[in-house]
Amino acid sequence: MSENNSEQQKHVEIGKKLQKARQAKGYTLDDLQQITKIQKRYLIAIEDEKFDELPGDFYVRAFVKQYADTVGLDGDDLIKEYDDDLPKAKTAEYSDHITQAVESRAGQRKTISNRVNKSRRYVPTIIITVVIILVLAAIWFTAIARSHRDSSTRIDNSSVSVSGESRKKASSSSKKVVKKTAKDTIKLKQANRNDTSVTYTTDRLSADTTLRINPADRAWMQVQANNNTLLNRTLNANEKTSIKVARDTTSLVITVGNARSTKLRIGNQTIDFTDNGRYQNTRTVTINFGNQQSSSSSSSFSSTTSTGSSQRPSTSSSAFSQQPANTANRQSTTATSNANNQQQQTNTQTR
Repeated sequence: MSENNSEQQKHVEIGKKLQKARQAKGYTLDDLQQITKIQKRYLIAIEDEKFDELPGDFYVRAFVKQYADTVGLDGDDLIKEYDDDLPKAKTAEYSDHITQAVESRAGQRKTISNRVNKSRRYVPTIIITVVIILVLAAIWFTAIARSHRDSSTRIDNSSVSVSGESRKKASSSSKKVVKKTAKDTIKLKQANRNDTSVTYTTDRLSADTTLRINPADRAWMQVQANNNTLLNRTLNANEKTSIKVARDTTSLVITVGNARSTKLRIGNQTIDFTDNGRYQNTRTVTINFGNQQSSSSSSSFSSTTSTGSSQRPSTSSSAFSQQPANTANRQSTTATSNANNQQQQTNTQTR
């Protein structure tokens, strides 16, 4: 009975001893909780010797030692003094706790290792997948490039074929033009010339042709076909003019106001009406179409009728051949006078 009382008194003395030391330091339980980081309810349990309210036997000795050191007592000496009364540090509970901790850590390590192993197992699959994707992408890009090359080749071939066809058409059209030009070639033959006029003869036109006028300086121009006026006005310098000459034209009279600076061209033939500048005052150019044929027909008519009466056919033949010449001379004289009048008016306007 006396032993139990002394043991209880000893238990009470450790709690009271820690409480007195705390009070001597002037600490409250709240102050001690803030310093030691031990919860206040555990500090009260230590002072009341209610060690079973602590988390475990291991924490009893640790909390008691920390409590004693904080209030100025020697924690190691206090634990030695009350060693028999305090729970043992390495109890079955503590061992179970350590074992669970070790097992949990081992499990964590095993889980991490398993994850690493799984990741390693997936690495070859990932690499193979990436390689397959790269190969497919290369094949796709190659196919696109090939299709672009094929389309460009088709475009080039089509352009070549189109250009070839255009060349064929151009060559055929040029052949047609050459044939037509060769068929409608105009050859002028000088029949009569004086200082102010010149007369040419040529074959009858087989198709319509074009008279081109190119004055280098300002000049008055007049063009008459079969006594029909096709042009009658003053042309400015470098005012190129084209006039259509019908195939049924028998007489073409061109009156030039400024012969020195005017160029004439009919069909494919250049009309050298100044004879390379020797006749700078030539004003009237007359072209008779089909007069050679008329002359030959009149000659044949004269030879046929000469057996009947030599003098009479000769007179009629002479009159027949001189009639166109007289008509042409009258047209040339009239055109020359008109040209002089118009050129004087042009010069007056220019001044």
